Amino acid sequence: MSWSDLGTIAPIIVAVLVAAAILIVDMAAPGRRDAVLVTALGGLGVVAVVILLQAGRTETAFGGAYSLDNLTVFLDFLFVSIAVLTILFAVDYLEPRHLPLAEFAAVLVFAVTGAMLIAASTDLLLLFLALELMVLPGYMLVGYARRDAYATEGAIKYFLLGSFSSAILLFGLAYVWGLTGSTRVADVAAALAADAARGTFPAGLAMGLAFMSVGVAFKMAAVPFHYWTPDAYQGSPTPVTAYLSVGPKVGAFAIALRLFVGALGPVKADWLPVVIVLAAVTMTLGNLIAITQDNVKRMLAYSSIAHTGYILVGLAAYAGGQSSGLSALLFYGAAYTFMNMGAFAVIAALQRRPGVSSQISTFAGLGRRDPWLGVLMAVFLLSLTGIPPLAGFWAKAYVILAAVQGGGWLTALAVLAMVNAAAAAFYYLRVVVYMYMRDPAEEGRAAAPGMLFRAGLAVSCVVTLIFGLFPAVLTAAVNAANVFHG
Repeated sequence: MSWSDLGTIAPIIVAVLVAAAILIVDMAAPGRRDAVLVTALGGLGVVAVVILLQAGRTETAFGGAYSLDNLTVFLDFLFVSIAVLTILFAVDYLEPRHLPLAEFAAVLVFAVTGAMLIAASTDLLLLFLALELMVLPGYMLVGYARRDAYATEGAIKYFLLGSFSSAILLFGLAYVWGLTGSTRVADVAAALAADAARGTFPAGLAMGLAFMSVGVAFKMAAVPFHYWTPDAYQGSPTPVTAYLSVGPKVGAFAIALRLFVGALGPVKADWLPVVIVLAAVTMTLGNLIAITQDNVKRMLAYSSIAHTGYILVGLAAYAGGQSSGLSALLFYGAAYTFMNMGAFAVIAALQRRPGVSSQISTFAGLGRRDPWLGVLMAVFLLSLTGIPPLAGFWAKAYVILAAVQGGGWLTALAVLAMVNAAAAAFYYLRVVVYMYMRDPAEEGRAAAPGMLFRAGLAVSCVVTLIFGLFPAVLTAAVNAANVFHG
């Protein structure tokens, strides 16, 4: 280790210090939520600045286990944005329920630190350790409302199934290490490229691919490894649900980029059929079940599964020879982050008063009794549907276009994605109908959100609009972040 290594991993170091500072401030000034907020948001702001200062640099640390490149910078900044929005949305939700903010913010920052480490990991062992640093705090966040039976149930299911999937992924990583003789991503890729040139592959490679596919598919909530998602999303506090719907999902796709694209790129023809099947089944089943839901929170959970399928289309396009598929994947991940978190934030605003449910009847007349929340929810839902000129339209358009350019089965996958996008319009627009064409429900009356909450909603809406009206703002960033070619 050298001082240059510490400089390379500076965002990780600062993020850990921020998490520790939050706890120290809370102990030094108990009950001072304002001090905790300043520490958390100010600290994450410093992390964001450190990340941006690293833009354009390409270097490694710790013998090549940690890689700093444009992909690392892009994903790190996205993860920090997720943490900031989650904290902004959590303040009003936690306070009336007498849930501590400091522990929530500290655990969240540790989870985001793990996601940031995933984005830069170019070693199989470090990748697994980073994954556990991301998901273990996630188990705690799901069960944060420990007196809520639904939260406890969701946390237990998430923990047990998550532990199994982590073990399965570790088995797959062990197979790859044993067959290639290295845990470095570059060395694994070189060994597999040499095998591909000879036309021979180790006998156990298929088993390793199977184990890794199952482990990663669970983390991104792909069918049939999605069973934890609805219960965990519905039971957890709504700001946690907003985080879970984007943070671990983007983290899982970061794993896919570093592991499948980086290490297993030479054998992408072997895992392409698996990705095509996962994408097709995931988006179709997610949408079909979402249509039947009367609980909006649970509906968005299943729609989140469907969006995993759409993002997988971009990964499949890359495996089919279209490098633009990865740019489309990154665009989708960034656009989905803001519009989906915004939708969950509106639910959290309605639930500011304890006891308010997330049934669709709660949204009846929302457009009349709270026009500001109604308009914002409509924007987010229309974007999730893929209506132009919002960010969701370009996100779907780019992954579908990349698949069409791949030809063959990828064209069929693109057609299926368009059919699913049309089907999803039913349950998204159903909520809009309730907001503007149904009489108000007493249960849905919510206390006015605080200033920070409104700021988070405004940021989510503005970014969704900017990415939709000016997609070049984001496409330039994702094209620079696409460090994989061919």
